[in-house]
Amino acid sequence: MTFLVKDYMRKEVLTVDRDMTALEAVKLMKEKRSDYVMVLEKGRPIGIVTEEDLVEKILAEERDPRETKVYEIMSQPLVTIDPDAGLSEAAEIMGNKDIRKLPVVKDGIIYGMITSRE
Repeated sequence: MTFLVKDYMRKEVLTVDRDMTALEAVKLMKEKRSDYVMVLEKGRPIGIVTEEDLVEKILAEERDPRETKVYEIMSQPLVTIDPDAGLSEAAEIMGNKDIRKLPVVKDGIIYGMITSRE
């Protein structure tokens, strides 16, 4: 029996436009109780910003979050997985790439998110 990503992914994914400021993104993350946002350009996923990105790329570098756009600090290229892939493949990708969040994307459309927590 194969366990598929689409059966275990979180379907709600918080997204922002690439030109949103880091401060706006943080406020949205706080409001929605999320530890990441997916960054979109023309409706297509191009990157992800996590709490870790905010600490390392804003706080540690003393950048102004009111002036810094999310596309400047997002993790890219975006590593994704197909919704019909197996969970074992997702786990392998996450382990090999040392990531805890794996967007579920097919044909440029976000279907959900697989995370190492929950």
